[in-house]
This record gives sequence, C-alpha cells and structure tokens, in this order.
Amino acid sequence: MRKMLHCLGALTVPILLGSTAQAAAVVYNNLTPNNQMAMATRPSAGGKTEIEAADDFSLSLQTLVQSGSFVGLLTGAQPVIGDVTVEIYRVFPLDSTTPPSTNVPTRNNSPSDTAFDSRMVSAGQLTFTISVLSANFTANNSVLNGINKSPGQTTGGDGAVRGTEVQIDFALTTPFNLPADHYFFVPQVQVTGGEFYWLSASRPISGAGTTPISPDLQAWIRNEGLAPDWLRVGTDIVGGATPPQFNAAFALEGTEVPEPASMLLALTGLAAVALLRRNPKH
Repeated sequence: MRKMLHCLGALTVPILLGSTAQAAAVVYNNLTPNNQMAMATRPSAGGKTEIEAADDFSLSLQTLVQSGSFVGLLTGAQPVIGDVTVEIYRVFPLDSTTPPSTNVPTRNNSPSDTAFDSRMVSAGQLTFTISVLSANFTANNSVLNGINKSPGQTTGGDGAVRGTEVQIDFALTTPFNLPADHYFFVPQVQVTGGEFYWLSASRPISGAGTTPISPDLQAWIRNEGLAPDWLRVGTDIVGGATPPQFNAAFALEGTEVPEPASMLLALTGLAAVALLRRNPKH
C-alpha cells in the first residue's frame, strides 16, 4: 500500500573519513526465474484492485539501494505498461497493528502492515527498461483472483498462465536508505490490456554473488480485500499435504555504508582508556 511510515527522515548517511566511496554492487541476487508460480502484483489503477506480492532479502550493513531487476510474465495480446512501483516492507510486527486480525492463518514472518518506503515512475522517483526473455513462457500455476480470507484461503492457485517473459531493470532517482535488517521487496506493474505476474525463483537461493539468507521467509501476497494481512503463496494458497514454498525472481544493487572511520577511531580510543584504567602500571 502506498501509505508509508515517515521514519526515514531520522536516517542519515555517515560521513566517511579516511575511506573512499564504494561503487554500487549486488546486495541481493535471486534473478533465477522458474515456471513454478506466477504472482500477480499491480497498483490500483484502471479499474483494477491493488495486489502486492512480496519476497524477502537481508542486509548486514546500512545500504543505499540504487537499482534492481525483477522478472515476470506479461499476458494479453498487446499489453501496455503504465506505472511501475517498488516498495520496501519490514517484517511483522514492525510498522503494524498488534494483535493482528484472525483473517489469515498467521502473520509470523509476514511483511508488515505498512510500507517502509516506496518509489514510483509516476512520481519521477524511478526509471525502468524492459527486456523480453521469452516470447512464449508458461508458468505452471498462478495467483490472481484466489486471494481470500481464512478459512477459504486454500484454493490451490488459479492454474497455469502463459505470456511473454520479461525482465524489468529499474534505477532510483533517490536510493532507498536501509539500515541493516530483514526486509521484503514488492514490485508492482500497471498493465492495460493484460496482467503482470512476478515469476517464482530458485529456493534455496542460487543467484551468483549472494549468500543465501537465513531464515528465508518465502513469498507472500495480498489484495485490497485482505489488507493489512498477507497470505503465504505456497503454504496458505496452494496448500496440499506438503505445501510448496516459493521465492521470487529479483536482484538489488547498492552501496553498503560502513561505520565512519572517525567513529571507529573514537571507539578504539575509548577501549584503550578503559584498558589503562584497569591496568594503570602499563
């Protein structure tokens, strides 16, 4: 949802003393799409209700996320892409009302109620390019309409869906400034004359250059009727005797922000003073 907590104003980027700025690098990579699941994710526009699909990533240092990519499926004879949005959520119960409702089986390890930060093409906050990976791609299962409150959440999915496999690469005019934490990434694509589905990816994570995260919180989804709650795409919606769990195909690039050299020197000095006080003869 576009409603966000205005908590980023308190975050500042440390001034780096005695070090050089780092170039943008891969901070998360699971850009390994497969045909297991296609998850609708779109803004509320053109008479369509909003749907958000989410998958998680983790940062060990404060990071400026500057760009990224995600892979999905475009359906329709002549689909036209309008707005593109990317959102960041933290993990429930942060940014959320507690206790939660009983409308879903669990909120444990779900995205929070409210977005932590967001960027939109229509607001001039990001640019994107789109590349065709396959003109004829079929996902074995999908979630579009079958997003229901408990106890009717397990539908098995909406079935196979076919379309054009595309990769969307985006760049942010103002980076996401994210402290070290566990997050969810939510892309949304507005399409006229079709739908956009975010494709599933390898689980466990297999993208080059990224250490698999632990725990890996699987993909979640919600629509306007379910919000602020979320459902697990595999465990809750697909279900079954051994429910599947899905990741989603995306990658993020950015710049890690290390502790400022001045802070490290100050901490070193404090440690030395403490040692001298304990051992005055030295």
